[in-house]
Amino acid sequence: MNRKLLVWRQSGPKTTGKMTRYHAPDISPDMSFLEMLDVVNERLILDGEEPIAFEHDCREGICGSCGMMINGQAHGPLPGTTTCQLHMRHFSDGDTIYIEPWRSGAFPVLKDLIVDRAAFDRVIQAGGFISVSTGEAPDANAIPIPKDVADAAFDSATCIGCGACVAQCPNGAGQLFVSAKVSHLNLLPQGHVEREKRVTRMVSQMEKESFGSCRNYAECEAVCPKNISIDNICRMNRDYLTARSV
Repeated sequence: MNRKLLVWRQSGPKTTGKMTRYHAPDISPDMSFLEMLDVVNERLILDGEEPIAFEHDCREGICGSCGMMINGQAHGPLPGTTTCQLHMRHFSDGDTIYIEPWRSGAFPVLKDLIVDRAAFDRVIQAGGFISVSTGEAPDANAIPIPKDVADAAFDSATCIGCGACVAQCPNGAGQLFVSAKVSHLNLLPQGHVEREKRVTRMVSQMEKESFGSCRNYAECEAVCPKNISIDNICRMNRDYLTARSV
């Protein structure tokens, strides 16, 4: 199968980028999207050209580093799928595929398809943790947790911080990521002690970064590879208003 690629190339954060055309002939339909880029890069290197820079690590849909816009959609056309889990059989022979980095003021481009997602790290540092006393670990059943609460906390904790929610949002809002990180701690008894401080600090840090405002478009939920619900945003807003009214 043969594909045509239009890839965003940008040598550095302060340089001007542009879309560059490449050909990807003889691509197996069983290749993942990243494996296809590996093949293209091998050919570029053999031709003495600069390979396309893109982030990747686990290639198992866990680390969240492989994000890119594919034909205008974060992670590509399949729902609940990261870029590394997307296979070339989902594209037709002869297709032209547009590949771009995340487009958000909060994620400046470092090189080609690689962006700086340190804004997420700073939000986590502001409050995405619990304070615990040292000593022996408590018994696993010492704090009973209702199954619906445990399930909701676990669903929120599956967020891998890829940034697709921000990239797809017309406003570049970071609420889905922040609310997922707030919820998975605030829902559990272990996180209740710092509940108000946590949501206040994390929301305040989010507002200091270059994220836009949430307008409930739900584009974030639609492209999230872990199907994080926008219910978390409602929960975060409620917790934030409660914390500010105390």
